[in-house]
Amino acid sequence: MINFYYETVVGHLNEPKLMGWLNAVASSEDTSIGEISYIFCDDEYLLEINKKFLNHHTYTDIISFDDTIGNLLNGDIFISHERVVDNAKNYDVSVEEELRRVMVHGLLHLCGFKDKTDKEASLMRQKEDEKLRMFHVEHPKL
Repeated sequence: MINFYYETVVGHLNEPKLMGWLNAVASSEDTSIGEISYIFCDDEYLLEINKKFLNHHTYTDIISFDDTIGNLLNGDIFISHERVVDNAKNYDVSVEEELRRVMVHGLLHLCGFKDKTDKEASLMRQKEDEKLRMFHVEHPKL
């Protein structure tokens, strides 16, 4: 089950289509979704989580808390919509595309992918691109 929670205004998300895509992403990594919560918030909300739980005093676009058991993905994924909007401008992509990238980034973390080293970050980016292509093939109207 995938839950969506909104601590800030994000605009309309087609939750059923996003859930179908995210489930397909999980399957493509030989995993399945147990319970994942996406929490959309603003910069200050996520900054407080970053300080409290990770002792980081910087803004970020996403924080994932992984409760995965074996191949059953479970966790909470916090996303700053403000960072997503800024990133979309910086990378010259739509806000919707950047939001999907960040959402799948969090899911990939739950699948076990890391991004701390250059090599890990490169693989993460390749996986993000691969999964975003899945979205466009399987859900062309989004």
